[in-house]
Amino acid sequence: MYIIKHLRRKNNISQSQLGKEIGVSLRTIQLYERKDANIPIKNLTKIAEYFGLTIAELYMHEVNDMGEAYTKRQPFTKHGCVFYPLEHGKYLVMAPLVLVEWHKKYIQSLQKDKVKNPFQGGFIIDFLTEEPHRIFEISGDSMNDGTSESIPNKAYVLGLEIKKDSLTRNNETCWNQSYVLVCSDRIVCKQLTGYNREHKAIMCHNLNTSPEFQDFELPLDDVLQIFKIVKKQL
Repeated sequence: MYIIKHLRRKNNISQSQLGKEIGVSLRTIQLYERKDANIPIKNLTKIAEYFGLTIAELYMHEVNDMGEAYTKRQPFTKHGCVFYPLEHGKYLVMAPLVLVEWHKKYIQSLQKDKVKNPFQGGFIIDFLTEEPHRIFEISGDSMNDGTSESIPNKAYVLGLEIKKDSLTRNNETCWNQSYVLVCSDRIVCKQLTGYNREHKAIMCHNLNTSPEFQDFELPLDDVLQIFKIVKKQL
């Protein structure tokens, strides 16, 4: 993030000093200061707190540096997310972030109907939708084939929740797209290719062609939530 470099220089702090303060190496800070840096939310929180900011404020400053000026209109909350209006009809959405280590806790909270999540992440979106937004950290490389469509291990993805029954209609626009599937025992990221009416299951495809990653059918009854992936951060 460019804003980290800006804040560091403004406060006359070296990359080594900042790294020592948050517990990472000089090389890691150099990577964090790049435009599309994939910064673990725990470290991003430490950086924000070090400079006396919130994560949302870090993102807002980053947006301004990228030429997407904040309009100063009041932010608003919807489905547990905070939306900050930008110019040109865009928004910065701060949405609940489900880290890999929180996957099981997230599932348990859904099953108890008491969803709690202490983390947030940010994405710039082009328009508003009615569906809830959630951000997930991806575990594993089953969706990493080295192409632009890849979703590698530790990537963050922004998903829009869709209704499960929408997949039973075999609408062609649903297929060959990537989704996050919150199941009763795990959270996975897969490309969906169709619905098997006889088995009442969705067909899951891995982009990675390695033999260890096999395509499979997933009973729809085992799925608690489905999120269509609309953006990703590598």
